[in-house]
Amino acid sequence: MSQRSNIKSRVRVCNKPVFHLQDKKADDNVLSNGVIKSAQRTGQLNLSNKGLGSVPEKVWKIEEIVLDDTKEIDFGRSDSNNWWNIEPLKTLDLSSNVIKTLSPDIKFLQHLVTLKLHDNALTSLPHEIGELKSLSNLSVDHNKLSVLPKEFYKLTELRWLSISHNELTKIEPDFGDLVMLKFLSLSHNKLTSLPPGMGYLVRLVELNLSNNHLTELPPDIVNLRDLKKLNLCHNNLKQLPALGELRKMEILDANHNDIEVLPDVYGCTALKEVYLANNFIKEITEEFCDQMQHLNVLNVRDNKIEILPENICLLKSLKRLDLTNNSLNKLPRNLGLLTQLQSINMEGNKLSFVRQDVISGGTDRMMKFLRDRISEELVEETRVLNNEWPDKYTLKKSQALMLPGKNLQSIPEEVFSAAAAAEVHIADLSRNKIAQLPDGVFQLKDTLSQLMLSSNCLTSIPPGIRCLSHLQYLDLSKNCLADLPIDLGNLKSLRELVISNNKFPKIPRCVYELENLEILLAADNQIEEINVSSDALAKLRRLAVLDLANNSIVTVPPELGNFTHLRSLELMGNCFRAPRHAILAKGTASILSYLRDRIPT
Repeated sequence: MSQRSNIKSRVRVCNKPVFHLQDKKADDNVLSNGVIKSAQRTGQLNLSNKGLGSVPEKVWKIEEIVLDDTKEIDFGRSDSNNWWNIEPLKTLDLSSNVIKTLSPDIKFLQHLVTLKLHDNALTSLPHEIGELKSLSNLSVDHNKLSVLPKEFYKLTELRWLSISHNELTKIEPDFGDLVMLKFLSLSHNKLTSLPPGMGYLVRLVELNLSNNHLTELPPDIVNLRDLKKLNLCHNNLKQLPALGELRKMEILDANHNDIEVLPDVYGCTALKEVYLANNFIKEITEEFCDQMQHLNVLNVRDNKIEILPENICLLKSLKRLDLTNNSLNKLPRNLGLLTQLQSINMEGNKLSFVRQDVISGGTDRMMKFLRDRISEELVEETRVLNNEWPDKYTLKKSQALMLPGKNLQSIPEEVFSAAAAAEVHIADLSRNKIAQLPDGVFQLKDTLSQLMLSSNCLTSIPPGIRCLSHLQYLDLSKNCLADLPIDLGNLKSLRELVISNNKFPKIPRCVYELENLEILLAADNQIEEINVSSDALAKLRRLAVLDLANNSIVTVPPELGNFTHLRSLELMGNCFRAPRHAILAKGTASILSYLRDRIPT
């Protein structure tokens, strides 16, 4: 029989219970004189993870507490603890406790900037929380909130807000009043829809809506033009709206939804990572590959993808591609041209022509297999064949020069000569890659009435455009323009001007000289002000349609209400606080009436 060891255990036995619920007296004792002194000196109070069931009453008036050892005043001694040197409370951390309610006295903390309430047992917030006018950062994650008080939406200085892991089923349209927000997390709640006012949060950089029950997104979510990260995973979304206006978005996460079609991301030039795993997508389209040449990560595992387009080679910046568990039976030959790929996953497909050891052999082996399949090909001719240009008979019959969507970088002079001889009235050069307006266009000066140049690469318009004196319609949308030449103001016959989706910081001065202008579409730019002075918009007495949506307008001048000749005025998606969304949603007449009522008498 073995003898028992004489070595004593070093483990101490503790007879105290592991879980101990404090009473109110114990909670109050947590706020010792030393803690109060530190808070009054630094303006910060940390009561995190103290086992609190309630907030000590002294917290709410901590700035007014005068401790016994500070009652005797010696003005000859410099002491930061003296009552006249007390720092107002700016940071309060009550996280990781078991607090169920907050006192209405929270309203006394008027200087509070940061409030941490996460990991508690809160079932509601007091109405008085809306009086914290300086509050900038608020976290209430991991509580039991099912509704937010109406006064909550008065916290208009909030920059950082996280309400994840609660039980919210609804948020009010007033959420759009929190226009200063840069970070917002509503993840892990029970939301089934979002109010349209969300589009007012134009300063948002990161938005987390994951793990809810959302079936659709409000259309005005595309107004969040500073958004860099959008998390929509684990919802019930069947489709996403066109996201092209989110030009700064870098990460889109929509994993675990019911999406059947790839989202339209034309215009998302900053997009680097797309996560669409566990959906019902059947194909990756050619348009998607053409638009996402800057993409670094594409995760579409666990979908229903049956085919990849040949132009997938356009994703030349792609570093990670996950196609696991789809329905692929063949791969495009050009897939081997993705030279930047560092990770590619193909397991769980029906690739009968690829050996299993190649599929499971890792990225290097798969890429070598794909490259070996690529045979030598002739260099693709870039010249446009003569028979692709419209002949003089077609031009004469249609009275139009139609060359849209042909990826043209230049157009020969003889094409315009033929068009001039045919006396064409319309020239459509949209959806190409034209970086400079062809001089040949000016050959059409005697007859041209409509000129479409949208979706090109134009950075400037030459002064020579003034010679197109018969022009009535000019479309310059979706280019890279920041200004227009003053000579454009000579187009006195121009009735409609489209400059949307450019980089204009203001309405170009030449526009105010177009005395017959009836329609001005300038949405999706960077316009900061509306100039209604007598030498600006007020000169355009025939203007009936003005679209300034999705710009950076800070204020709307009340004098705009005098422009009663406007039949349509669009101002959605800007930074101003007034008129509010409810007024804008009622239409042009209501907006103009609202503005007129605010003109100083």
